[in-house]
Amino acid sequence: MNHKYLITGIFTVLSLANMNAQKKQHLDAKKPIEERISLLMKEMTLEEKVGQMNQYNGFWDVTGPAPKGGNAELKYENLRKGWVGSMLTVRGVKEVRAVQKIAVEETRLGIPLIIGFDVIHGYKTLSPIPLAEAASWDMDAIKNSASVAADEASAAGINWTFGPNVDISRDARWGRMMEGAGEDPYLGSKIATARIKGFQGDNFSGNNKIAACAKHFAAYGFAESGRDYNTVDISNSTLFNVVLPPFKAAVDAGVKTLMNSFNILNGIPATGNAFLQRDILKGKWRFDGFVVSDWASVREMIAHGYAANGAEATMKAVNAGSDMDMESHLYVAELAKLVKEGKVKESLVDDAVRRILRVKFELGLFDNPYKYCDEAHEKTIGSKANNDAVLDMAKKSIVLLKNDGGLLPLKKKGQKVVLIGALAADKNSPLGSWRIASDDNTAVSVLEGMQKYDPALAYEKGTDLTIGKTSFTEELVFNTTDESGFEAAKKAAATADVVVMVLGENGFQSGEGRSRTNLDLPGNQQELLEAVYKVNKNIVLVLNNGRPLALPWAAANIPAIVEAWHLGTQTGNAVAEVLYGDYNPSGKLPVSFPRNVGQVPIYYNNYSTGRPVDSDKNVFWSHYSDVEKTPLFPFGFGLSYTTFEYKNLEVSKAIYAKGEAIKVSVVVTNSGNFDGKEVVQLYIHDQSASLARPVKELKGFELASLKKGESKTITFTLTDKELGFYDNEGNYLVEPGMFKIMVGGSSDKGLESSFQLN
Repeated sequence: MNHKYLITGIFTVLSLANMNAQKKQHLDAKKPIEERISLLMKEMTLEEKVGQMNQYNGFWDVTGPAPKGGNAELKYENLRKGWVGSMLTVRGVKEVRAVQKIAVEETRLGIPLIIGFDVIHGYKTLSPIPLAEAASWDMDAIKNSASVAADEASAAGINWTFGPNVDISRDARWGRMMEGAGEDPYLGSKIATARIKGFQGDNFSGNNKIAACAKHFAAYGFAESGRDYNTVDISNSTLFNVVLPPFKAAVDAGVKTLMNSFNILNGIPATGNAFLQRDILKGKWRFDGFVVSDWASVREMIAHGYAANGAEATMKAVNAGSDMDMESHLYVAELAKLVKEGKVKESLVDDAVRRILRVKFELGLFDNPYKYCDEAHEKTIGSKANNDAVLDMAKKSIVLLKNDGGLLPLKKKGQKVVLIGALAADKNSPLGSWRIASDDNTAVSVLEGMQKYDPALAYEKGTDLTIGKTSFTEELVFNTTDESGFEAAKKAAATADVVVMVLGENGFQSGEGRSRTNLDLPGNQQELLEAVYKVNKNIVLVLNNGRPLALPWAAANIPAIVEAWHLGTQTGNAVAEVLYGDYNPSGKLPVSFPRNVGQVPIYYNNYSTGRPVDSDKNVFWSHYSDVEKTPLFPFGFGLSYTTFEYKNLEVSKAIYAKGEAIKVSVVVTNSGNFDGKEVVQLYIHDQSASLARPVKELKGFELASLKKGESKTITFTLTDKELGFYDNEGNYLVEPGMFKIMVGGSSDKGLESSFQLN
């Protein structure tokens, strides 16, 4: 035997053993996560690092054979090489396990994938659309709704949601308003925190919580003319005081990821905007998670005219702080070469990869890559408990806009009710937009919900809202001429004590790509409403919509109006319980409803201007000549079957020093005949500042439950956090001066007081 070769062989085996031991050190759960990340990154090639920054959409039947030919085969080979860090829209335990097995067992380093999905208002069992949930002003309910969504998504193998959407928007023409929390940054910040806590929980020790993603960073909700993907051009004051606060709240709440937006800001696409991503998010806010692009938004910088080609788009995106490329296919194609050419520092790649790996470690994927592939957990999707939870959320989301003469609640006996409207019998539209995992026609219709109270309920469609199939990707065609069902609807209505009409938008008329220039009732629903009104004025109008609508005729003529949004799986049961009085509505609008589209954008926290009123009794003041400048229904507005009285507003003293807590109290009494809940709202106005401040700003609210005849003292505490604002450089200021206080049940009226801050 040649001893030389024997010794060499022994050293080779020992070296391989040492290398394998070194590679496995990152799997030692006893080591701190940051150390484990460093150990793993030492073993990674540049191409493997870039691979972690690459996200692909599901591109083949993962439980079937490997794809052959074309882009799908290239993606598959990249997955097997470890050049994919994440996949999206892969769902179901078997499917997720299959792709995870390739990543963990067939690649060199076995780095697990993070699996993303748009869980916007539920997975299979759907809660109301996010804008509707915001109308509850109930943070516990919103948190629980997100928790249910996380439970079902995680049961399907998903461990990352592209939500919550925390975009503030003032323009109802923008279809994606349905995904957010409305127009107010204070309410939006509270809701962002609640949703993130619901999705993520306190930790990821179990398998029923998922990483959240605050989007879209930033200012996407301010797209010009409400047209999706359009230009954004706003002031720094609006950016720092309106757009960014919910994102800052998300970071403070521990959100693991952010998604950048499609729009430009100051001429620079958000995906390539270092000011947003590096200076503010990762610099000033010290965010330690990662940023994912929106779908192909890295490549879209070419269409913006900000990059000449894919290589330049990649360079600008990475340098600006966009860590993961969703479906542009550019990072994996261009980034390694750019690093070797010195156009992108490898330290920036390392920073991005460290952020991505950190989230994977925190999710527990390295300790158990198949943690979210529990078939027993998958069987809990659609459980009774989940349906009960979304029903509770749906009831809390309904807003009573008008109830003249006490037409509501309906009587359970001795009252003939006729139900009219195509949406009343629809089991698909109420699910709303952004419900890609849910099954079609699984909503409880309003007809079904009301039939539980009145099995003999008469129903007439009246008119069709849309013609043909509706889907997430198709434009809708409206029925604007067919009135063949009007006569039957009128005949039935003429015999009724009360007519309930369910009108509004199809569930796919709002959402991404669904911008509208009209905010009226689509199709010929308005004509149907007026035709029925001629034969019976006792109408309850139930609205299904994903955005504010302009309804001046209905507001002037219809005695009862119920804003029921798109309420998800349990829509019909929620609406019926409210209509028949088994649930007293308590929702408040999170967004202003305009009188007509010409008022848009309209919002309560506007500025006074130099000519706010008609002081000189002439035409030269800030107003419209054809309609009031106030909204049809203001932010924070919502009625109840009972009434509430406010009295004894007190500020604990007249003068405060800076930094001193300010105590504000008010007595609220349930003065009506039903037990109920009231959202008590506090607004402030900084009367003189170095930058003009809005006429009022929400700075506190409390959801108070009051039995009939009961009174409660509600107390608010104001600190520097509520009293200050950001200047045009993003510095937070608290300035001395006079502050007005308003407390009430809506943004348009309440008791007033004031105090001096020295």
